[in-house]
Amino acid sequence: MSQITFPDPEWANEDGLLAFGGNLEPDTLLLAYSSGIFPWSVRPITWWSPDPRAVFELSRFRLSRRMARLYRSGRFSFSINRNFVEVMRGCARSAPGRETTWISQEFIDAYTRLHELGHAHSIEVYLDNRLAGGIYGVAIGGFFAGESMYSACSNASTMGLMFLIDHLRRRNFELFDSQVITPHTARLGAINIERVQYLRRLKAAVSKDCAFC
Repeated sequence: MSQITFPDPEWANEDGLLAFGGNLEPDTLLLAYSSGIFPWSVRPITWWSPDPRAVFELSRFRLSRRMARLYRSGRFSFSINRNFVEVMRGCARSAPGRETTWISQEFIDAYTRLHELGHAHSIEVYLDNRLAGGIYGVAIGGFFAGESMYSACSNASTMGLMFLIDHLRRRNFELFDSQVITPHTARLGAINIERVQYLRRLKAAVSKDCAFC
């Protein structure tokens, strides 16, 4: 069992940085996520709880008409937890506009352990039977924290996000955390909410009896 304790998220600085150190053991990660905190680097490990917090509103999420047609077209296919490690490796690879990444081998190892314990999950996106993109994250109760996504071809991550949101809706999840808004996630529909509101919704979501799979 982890002996780590975390400060109150309200103590985070204006950038959202809350603490340094600790470890990436499963119990530590689960405690962090259920407390509104997530890691974002190693050497040292840093822990964050930004204000505002980015989320996808499951009940209001809509794709554009063009993307919705593509999603329904059957051009892409999807799976759940079929290739978790390869999705993480895809997210860790550099890409145009993302020359560096925070997803180190330490993160891959730590989240693979969470995956083996049933707490971390992946969505795989296929085009012509080849892995074309994916998303991975952490699920606790009715809460899902989206960690990262990638595309090896145009629109693959958007299709994966829509599949994931459809899946979370079917499973009656309440909160989809996107952590920090980016231009890409904003275009896909992520919004910012105040941390105090996020923490209130998180408490209700993690106590809900939901199963990702």
